[in-house]
Amino acid sequence: MWLWGISIVCEIWFAFSWLLDILPKFNPINRAADLAALKDKFETPGPSNPTGRSDLPGMDVFISTADPDKEPPLVTANTILSILAVNYPIEKVSIYISDDGGAILTFEAMAEAVKFAEVWVPFCRKHDIEPRNPDSYFSQKMDPTKNKKRPDFVKDRRWIKREYDEFKVRINGLPEVIHKRCKMYNKNEEMQEKKLVKEKNNGVIPPDHKFEVTKATWMADGTHWPGTWFNPAPDHAKGDHAGILQIMSKVPDNDPIMGGPDEKRLDFTGIDIRLPMFAYVSREKRKCYDHNKKAGAMNALVRASAILSNGAFILNLDCDHYIYNSMAIREGMCYMMDRGGDRICYIQFPQRFEGIDPSDRYANHNTVFFDGNMRALDGLQGPVYVGTGCMFRRYALYGFPPPRANEYSGVFGQNKAPVKNMVHPQSEEEAPLTSGHPDLDLPKKFGNSNMFTESIAVAEFQGRPLADHFSVKNGRAPGALLMPRPPLDAPTAAEAIAVISCWYEDKTEWGDRIGWIYGSVTEDVVTGYRMHNRGWRSVYCITKRDAFRGTAPINLTDRLHQVLRWATGSVEIFFSRNNAILATSRLKFLQRIAYLNVGIYPFTSIFLVVYCFLPALSLFSGKFIVQSLDIHFLSYLLIITLCLVFISLLEVKWSGIGLEEWWRNEQFWVIGGTSAHLVAVIQGLLKVIAGIEISFTLTSKSTGEDEDDIYADLYVVKWTGLFIMPLFIIIMNLVALVIGFSRTVYSVIPEWSKLFGGAFFSFWVLVHMYPFAKGLMGRRGRVPTIVYVWAGLISITSSLLWIVISPPPGNADDTASLKF
Repeated sequence: MWLWGISIVCEIWFAFSWLLDILPKFNPINRAADLAALKDKFETPGPSNPTGRSDLPGMDVFISTADPDKEPPLVTANTILSILAVNYPIEKVSIYISDDGGAILTFEAMAEAVKFAEVWVPFCRKHDIEPRNPDSYFSQKMDPTKNKKRPDFVKDRRWIKREYDEFKVRINGLPEVIHKRCKMYNKNEEMQEKKLVKEKNNGVIPPDHKFEVTKATWMADGTHWPGTWFNPAPDHAKGDHAGILQIMSKVPDNDPIMGGPDEKRLDFTGIDIRLPMFAYVSREKRKCYDHNKKAGAMNALVRASAILSNGAFILNLDCDHYIYNSMAIREGMCYMMDRGGDRICYIQFPQRFEGIDPSDRYANHNTVFFDGNMRALDGLQGPVYVGTGCMFRRYALYGFPPPRANEYSGVFGQNKAPVKNMVHPQSEEEAPLTSGHPDLDLPKKFGNSNMFTESIAVAEFQGRPLADHFSVKNGRAPGALLMPRPPLDAPTAAEAIAVISCWYEDKTEWGDRIGWIYGSVTEDVVTGYRMHNRGWRSVYCITKRDAFRGTAPINLTDRLHQVLRWATGSVEIFFSRNNAILATSRLKFLQRIAYLNVGIYPFTSIFLVVYCFLPALSLFSGKFIVQSLDIHFLSYLLIITLCLVFISLLEVKWSGIGLEEWWRNEQFWVIGGTSAHLVAVIQGLLKVIAGIEISFTLTSKSTGEDEDDIYADLYVVKWTGLFIMPLFIIIMNLVALVIGFSRTVYSVIPEWSKLFGGAFFSFWVLVHMYPFAKGLMGRRGRVPTIVYVWAGLISITSSLLWIVISPPPGNADDTASLKF
């Protein structure tokens, strides 16, 4: 009876969790962008645009990095090169990299990337190269001459490949070059110090004199690096350095600059050789301030870019996610510039990954989420924001409501009505009354930069679609964005540096209502949720050719820590005011269910762990969850199983997910649920109850030690406490199988039905845990010693514990002697 009761409780929770997951999937949709229509509307000569100059809005691209040791500069440089070569009006694109570590290695690597881009970008435009990440392009195993018609392509490719190899060598040699330079300059400083001491002491150095020369980090021009030094010093350490802003590629001219023949380089005759503006940004950090991790870095970029370029839209990418489809920005812009596009807060692209092992052992591709859940949410109010590959409307990031929004009332939100008084007020007295929810209040505290405040209205206007049809209710006149951008001057640069200072956000609403939201390790989900809560909608843009590609951790430890970070953020969301239960009436009912599931899914781990132990408990005790495996129980089990299988097959069919991918997702759901999700719940409860803060480290983007094997990292076993519970489950079920089989074989009246019932479910648990067990074995079965130690301890402990709880029948004196 007790086994039955435990299983019923678990099944009820699983049914509730399944409903939260399946209900938002009732309305999946597919979209397609029309690039020809975009070109006809914005880049074709007409009465309002006689020259055919681009009338598209500006695009600011943000790349975030923090540690060159874990995020190699070569990877970041390749991402930058792919963005510099994007197929979008050059004068409309501005690129910003946020180096939150203030590392000179990243700075100089970016300078080298811009230098190489002067030949790489025109080469891509001349020969229509895809992808425009040089490392990925030269690593392709397909015929590079396919669909290439220019007779000089082979010669050009051979030359640019040699230039790229030299570029990689320069990037790889930068650490040594910088260290040698610093050593030389510091030695000169020491010699000058000695010289001054000799001059003061008649050419003699006192024997008790101690030289105190700071070991500084030096730039190539012979000045101190204002960021983090190799030898930390006051004002030059991680978390304590000045703000840095360097324009590495100037604002391009408004008119194309055509290249010409060059014997030493390539023939770029008739090819536009301009580069988009590129700026290196490292915000100021001081020890007495909370810098709010990645969210704080993104908000600093939002402010700096508003001063320098003020693009109406922002594309956010991680340093290892490069543009795989050079037309991706244009495809996203098709939705933003469509009729009704002014109500879209962001376009989320699916994440696609490279370097994943062929079997995708740990479900890194996550296709069930990206091709199933996200596509289904697109039929509601839009997909959630997942941290990278997202195109934002700048005005929506500022915390303003959409120009038109709807409210949903009724138990299931079935009553839809437009929100009244959506006109943006000119003063606080004109502000309409809201329902009291803080997300519906208008943002007011942007900081003390007048230049930034003035840029808000400009960004809102430039992000509107064209008013070329009577159905467009919030449009702009055609040709309004044909004017060239003004050149940057010293006051503008000084203002940009001021807005990235650590004190700028004091007494403002940044991180609370404006920009990326603070207070969670999953700031991406919270930021998207707050926009949806104000009435905005988002769009999921699946392009025929992948828009972006990146890397993912294929090592078991790194993968589990990544899942732990996501799950911990979900627990934080559940215990915060960002819980979907507290959402406004502008959030659709099923969208609310989807966000509620985001906060609840880690708690399923508690019931999942108990459920994984039930087969072992059944075999240990010799009992089953029901009295006997009769026809009624088996029929019920068969019907439930068939229903779930048919629903899964239906989902697989409309989403295009392969059965193997679906099965890998199921396996890793059990592995992650019994390890990372469980720890996330514990950490979240400790934070809420005891106020213990949670900190995470960056996931390393580097490969394994074996450079000849791109999957070498898959076989590296790095012990972590997250392994304990799955290992405990595996060993308990294995020991239980042995004990159950032995009891049945040697019993007077064998109960084979109970053995088969418990054994079946134990095997089912072990099959789900197979990728985890394989990961522990490393390469060619080289299991770390600590795994054997823990396995032995768990086996002995579980066996002795069960003997004490349920002693075997025999002499009472023998049983009584078992005491601890």
